Amino acid sequence: MTFLSTAQQFARGSRERSRGHLVPITIGGAVGISALALVAYLLWPTWGSGSDASNGPARLPVSIGATLFNVPAAAIRMNIQRHSGPQERIDLSFVYPSLDAPEVPKHFSADTLEEAVQPIDRIFLSIAVHHDTLAPDMRGRTIYPRYLEQASTPEQDGLTMRAFRDGTPYGGEDLFSATTPDLSARCTRDAKTPGMCLSERRIDDADLTFRFPRSWLAQWRDVSAAMDRLTVQLHVPANKPSS
Repeated sequence: MTFLSTAQQFARGSRERSRGHLVPITIGGAVGISALALVAYLLWPTWGSGSDASNGPARLPVSIGATLFNVPAAAIRMNIQRHSGPQERIDLSFVYPSLDAPEVPKHFSADTLEEAVQPIDRIFLSIAVHHDTLAPDMRGRTIYPRYLEQASTPEQDGLTMRAFRDGTPYGGEDLFSATTPDLSARCTRDAKTPGMCLSERRIDDADLTFRFPRSWLAQWRDVSAAMDRLTVQLHVPANKPSS
């Protein structure tokens, strides 16, 4: 009897210890799943939840450093950035050439995927605090020339191209420039994916980085004008309150 009682007590104690270990594991698992769900929601692109953008204000006042921008809410690409006030960085996209905020895409099945895929018609813009890094125009005058080929190639309508040397930090890219109007764009070359261009400018505490397909350089004056228009539309001068 003593042996049987001891065995029963041991079994009962084992079950209680097992339940005691399972409780914190279960709680920890639930907390981890909740955290992952929150991160996924905050980082999910806004085109996946267009209803949220439509229920909020059409434009948001956002300060990057001490520089104020008035941003269309529907153009913001990530939920975590869709709020007014100070931000370190904000990522936007606009339909080109209208420069409207993109509409929520329609749902389509795998059978209609090929028909649904359209040519790229977006101009992407990132606005970020520059933290006193080298200004884009200074980089173009002092850094890029160290890595460029000597020869330049005239393109159409006043645009000039110079290739970056292979083996440099910008190998496989080309630098396009023009003076009237002013344009400087560093572009990857067409390969398995179409080439993309990057054009930067600085306003006070913020650096604006535009990205667009290299093929658009065939109408580079229009692209330059579009970037100018977006800059004017978004930036709120220091003596002008946002509306």
